[in-house]
Amino acid sequence: MGAVRICETAGCDKEARLQCPTCIKLGVEGSFFCTQDCFKGSWNDHKGVHKKAKQKNNPQSSLDSDYHPWPGYVFSGLLKPFPVSPMRKVPESIPRPDYADHEEGYPTSERESRGSSTIIQLPEEDQELLRLACKLGREVLDVAAKAAAVGVTTEEIDTLVHEACIERECYPSPLNYYNFPKSCCTSVNEVICHGIPDARPLKDGDILNVDITTYHRGFHGDLNETLFVGNVDEKSRKLVTVTHECLSKAIDSVKPGVRYREIGDIIQRHAQSHGFSVVRSYCGHGIHRLFHTAPSVPHYAKNKAVGVMKPGHAFTIEPMISEGTWRDQTWPDNWTAVTQDGKRSAQFEHTLLVTDVGCDILTQRRERDGQPWFMDDLN
Repeated sequence: MGAVRICETAGCDKEARLQCPTCIKLGVEGSFFCTQDCFKGSWNDHKGVHKKAKQKNNPQSSLDSDYHPWPGYVFSGLLKPFPVSPMRKVPESIPRPDYADHEEGYPTSERESRGSSTIIQLPEEDQELLRLACKLGREVLDVAAKAAAVGVTTEEIDTLVHEACIERECYPSPLNYYNFPKSCCTSVNEVICHGIPDARPLKDGDILNVDITTYHRGFHGDLNETLFVGNVDEKSRKLVTVTHECLSKAIDSVKPGVRYREIGDIIQRHAQSHGFSVVRSYCGHGIHRLFHTAPSVPHYAKNKAVGVMKPGHAFTIEPMISEGTWRDQTWPDNWTAVTQDGKRSAQFEHTLLVTDVGCDILTQRRERDGQPWFMDDLN
């Protein structure tokens, strides 16, 4: 019989059986905790153990200079890829979408509906299930937001997201969606969206978008926020603030009878008034039992989106606003979308449900009057 291990959280003397997964990977002995709550509560102190281990294992920080997965590729900005760990598993007991176990990650039901402009009006029972999935998604994003700090890797944030999903009996929707390798998207600085969590430590002054989608009892809940890492310069603070304002102004317009194409006019007008541009390659989308479906919700003006809002419609608005050009390019990983000029981009997203008089923001933060996390740093 092995020795009894005690939880390493200060002031806790309970028996511990859970070991930090990052410490296992780094070869750190110990690092046992009694519960996930204790582990998360100790995160701000415990992440220093990871930093010291990385410095010991890699004192010259050669990871940054020696990892070149795509020789000859010209990056638009300063950000470079770091190693990505293998795809994690989700317990078989947790219900999963149809693409979760598909070899190529194809969402069969979603692909079958492709090309249809029919927007489903969800019955009340489905609306309640969607609300629950979105509530759980918000809880998971809050776990990630609390962990984001200088020196923390996006891989470590993904680990916390993955475990938080499992705790809530959710499948992390991005995992294996068209073979996406991680449980969330982490987009840093010039990355517009779909950044893959990796071993790069976050740096002082970075901006980080964390995009979460949870699949629970047959429904997806989708949201994202851009966070400040350490001391962020005023130009980036303005970009993030204006991006959130674009989303808020768009949400204020949502009600029955509004045409989906009008959302882009509102967003582009506000972004351009502050000297920023609107990314056009990615848009908001319908969401419920399918991860992505009708309607399409472009964020730029004079678009040709089809449909009129009706009670029971569920969809996302998720504007991506850039400092410079709106044009994007994709890294050779076929996921990471970056600005063509290497300047920064920010994004915010909510899942919305149209009501008889307006809409409910299903993924809104439950505290601080719903304000996003970056505003905590501005107060």
